[in-house]
Amino acid sequence: MSKKPSPSAEVAGTGMYVPERILANAELEQMVETTDEWIRVRTGIRERRIAADDEASSDMAVKAARQAVASAQIDVGELEMIVVATSTPDILFPSTACFVQQHLGANRAVAYDISAVCSGFVFGLSIAEQFIKSGRYQTILVIGSEAYSRIIDWTDRGTCILFGDGAGAMVLRRGENAGTRGLLSTHIYSDGSMADLIQVPGGIGRHRICRDAIDQNQYVLKMKGNSTFKIAVKRMAEVAEEALRCNGLCLDDVGVMIPHQANKRIIDAVAEKLRLPAEKTFVNIDKYGNTSAASIPIAVHEARECGKIKSGDLVLLTVLGAGLTWGAALIRW
Repeated sequence: MSKKPSPSAEVAGTGMYVPERILANAELEQMVETTDEWIRVRTGIRERRIAADDEASSDMAVKAARQAVASAQIDVGELEMIVVATSTPDILFPSTACFVQQHLGANRAVAYDISAVCSGFVFGLSIAEQFIKSGRYQTILVIGSEAYSRIIDWTDRGTCILFGDGAGAMVLRRGENAGTRGLLSTHIYSDGSMADLIQVPGGIGRHRICRDAIDQNQYVLKMKGNSTFKIAVKRMAEVAEEALRCNGLCLDDVGVMIPHQANKRIIDAVAEKLRLPAEKTFVNIDKYGNTSAASIPIAVHEARECGKIKSGDLVLLTVLGAGLTWGAALIRW
């Protein structure tokens, strides 16, 4: 009697969306004390996209999702779950994912948000992987969507130069190719003892929304950049190595690494720590800046579209975000 094949969570389609408005470094020179050269040298960023006044995270998510669904050649009615990774939800509740479900017309799908900031998309992949491999669901849409321009202090030159808006999406479907195609494994971690490194201090549970908190800029992003840099390089490299080791693979097997697009110097340092050649590392931070949870799916879609990812390639994703949170995923395309 032949052994029944094990289920796999395979990438069926990808999509992305970025707003029309481009905010170039030259414009930032007029807003804060900085220069185009300083930003490019220190971060690798040349420009970023900024959402329109009437454009929320759900609006961008829907556009990326529609592209991913079309790429997967499925009907939205086939979606059984929608996971939206975002730290800039449209409103406090209901979830951004419910707005996405409504606008897509994906009435069969359970929809909810997760908050792991820049690590959010890989956390979402981990959730989808478990549901598909367990046999509970067949088709899941994972989205990363962020409107960081809404929570940026545009007078803080340490953070306003880094972030941009956008959305990326991926459709995962059940296959029968476990270990040979699709998500081979995901690895996710958190360490709340370092929560103060990156945060938006304002809220409603601990600090009631009030004029004093708003005046004190408690509802904008705060970051300790130097400390975050060192930890990001260490954790992203460690978890990447763990993912490979768990699957009996090595760096020579990797076709392309797609790291979180936080800072070009972090990306270069991770690649150097892993001894991964530059040509095997995908970078698009120059065009979009740090789009947080949208960073990985946007980069995956662009890498796929430009031929950087080909059938059979081993794709390594590695991320770090506020929380702190970090993780990695291995995908056999």
